[in-house]
Amino acid sequence: MIEIVPSILSAHFARLHEEIAQVEKAGVRLVHIDVMDGHFVPNITVGPPVVASIRKITQLKLDVHLMVSEPDKFIPAFLKAGADHISVHQEACVHLDRTLNSIREGGAGAGVVLNPATPLGTIEEVLELVDHVLLMSVNPGFGGQRLIPSVLRKASRLRAMRNELGLDFAIEVDGGVNLDNLAMVIRAGFDWIVAGSAVFDSPDPAATVGRMQQIAREATLVRV
Repeated sequence: MIEIVPSILSAHFARLHEEIAQVEKAGVRLVHIDVMDGHFVPNITVGPPVVASIRKITQLKLDVHLMVSEPDKFIPAFLKAGADHISVHQEACVHLDRTLNSIREGGAGAGVVLNPATPLGTIEEVLELVDHVLLMSVNPGFGGQRLIPSVLRKASRLRAMRNELGLDFAIEVDGGVNLDNLAMVIRAGFDWIVAGSAVFDSPDPAATVGRMQQIAREATLVRV
């Protein structure tokens, strides 16, 4: 099933409750929370207190994406805050197997993230441990960037790997997805579609999500 996953990175934080309620009304099941530390990526966003606050206002699953150095130090706090899924970057993990297992043992879905230039081979040995693989389709740090086309080919290769291994992890995309390229993104093999500015910069986020869901249904019908 294709999931449209709105990213609060582009939401209006003074109206965050209202913004999340709008996309919840549209029928999404997950919301994406980008955590940036100003070190692993050149931006700073939110921490566990904001995740805990969001947990209090919605029943949506919280998909927390850690763009931080030394993610092991922060995983317990985000688990306590109510994260349902936690993703860590392969590039930031010294002992990736241990990190993913710690997320799973904490009761959350474990995800591994690859930057655009990081090869799929770097995560082949941990694919059996993950609930989802997030492929960055922009260089992480800021919203509103253009999607890097080569990531579509990367998704197709990852989908083939998943089939060959008999696994069922979801393939997630984050960065530059909009109404114009969504169908192409889904045909490439992505299952979870993170969308930030395309949703929250639109006049009607709920209507935009509805349109994306319709495009997703149509694109899935022709996906090989």
